[in-house]
Amino acid sequence: MNQRTKTSFKIDVQLVVYYIILVTLGWFTIYSSSKNQFVDESFFSFSNLYTKQLIFIGTSILLAMIILLIDSRLWIHYSTHIYIASLLLMILVFFVGTEINGALAWIKIGNFSIQPTEFAKFTTALALAKFFNEGKTNKEKKFLWVNAFLFILIPILIILAQKDTGSALVFLSFVILFYREGLTGWILLIGVFAVAITIFTLFKNEIYSIIILTNLLALFLFLHRRNSTLIKRDIVLYVIGVLFVLFTNIGYQHVLQDHQRMRIDTLLGKVKDPLGADFNSNQSKIAIGSGGFWGKGYLNGTQTKLDYVPEQSTDFIFCAIGEEWGFVGSFIVISLYTLMIIRIIVLSEKNRNQFVRCYGYGIAGVIFFHFFINIGMTIGLLPIIGIPLPFISYGGSSLWAFTILLFIFVKLNEN
Repeated sequence: MNQRTKTSFKIDVQLVVYYIILVTLGWFTIYSSSKNQFVDESFFSFSNLYTKQLIFIGTSILLAMIILLIDSRLWIHYSTHIYIASLLLMILVFFVGTEINGALAWIKIGNFSIQPTEFAKFTTALALAKFFNEGKTNKEKKFLWVNAFLFILIPILIILAQKDTGSALVFLSFVILFYREGLTGWILLIGVFAVAITIFTLFKNEIYSIIILTNLLALFLFLHRRNSTLIKRDIVLYVIGVLFVLFTNIGYQHVLQDHQRMRIDTLLGKVKDPLGADFNSNQSKIAIGSGGFWGKGYLNGTQTKLDYVPEQSTDFIFCAIGEEWGFVGSFIVISLYTLMIIRIIVLSEKNRNQFVRCYGYGIAGVIFFHFFINIGMTIGLLPIIGIPLPFISYGGSSLWAFTILLFIFVKLNEN
């Protein structure tokens, strides 16, 4: 009995400490970036973002405590059920959802809004962990990766239908888990090539991309001229490549919204729009650059305090950190995320339970994609797609989802 009691509270302190630091830093940054210095406002007013975020933090801590008290076997047993429930909740958005910033991805409850997409990230990680952990027949092994990709394809299609492209891209992070579980490196190489051909197609047009693919086909047909099997494979890959290019163009023209196309065009340098699509990125870079090495000091950020940076408490919150705390503060934040991700991977590798290992790699990929893409778009390296910075950005759905995501792993790992 004593041994069981001791084991039940054997949580990883490092991950909890990283979580507390990031959440605390997030609240202070939200307070700084959203507090109106010209208006005497009550701290306890629900019109304040920092007051709402304090409520979100309190409920997140409650969620974390509940998760630590729940038997970890329940997450394993009901993982598929939880995944299906999250998909149904996402579908429900089409009937009772509210459109915010062009995306029909929210369910409004009173003064608060919930985004089911955020919760689908950890439920997908749970479902994939169970999928890889279960025994497979020889027939099932043949379609292993097809079935695995279906787990992420379904939520991606639903999210794209909600016009929330940024959130859909995050689900591609599960490829990291797939690679750990044996996905051939050739698939990843094809993925890198697909990204390159996508960028080239958007920068030029589909005709140039098809010409490149045709030249590559001619080269490989010459190299493999004595191997009919490889020739057939080359032709199949060529057809797939051409279809991919055509669908990329169709998706760009007819799936993406006008402001999303403009963001991509400005990033690729096809158009200059300093007062439109470039405005957010330019103001963000100005704010971060003005912070210098040590920063301007807490509550002293001019770009953020004067509202030059849009969405500075949510998607662009990192620029507030860069302006007030400079390079040093930015480096510390990036280091905290890096240490958290490394810690999750190390614990996942040490754990002999495949379910825990798979779930760990799944959430490590999600956290990495979120912080990499968010910071990348803030400093102008990536297009603005609107995803939150984990544990730091304002928002209940994001904080609750990432809290659940992390503490399920903490609970699973304790044994």
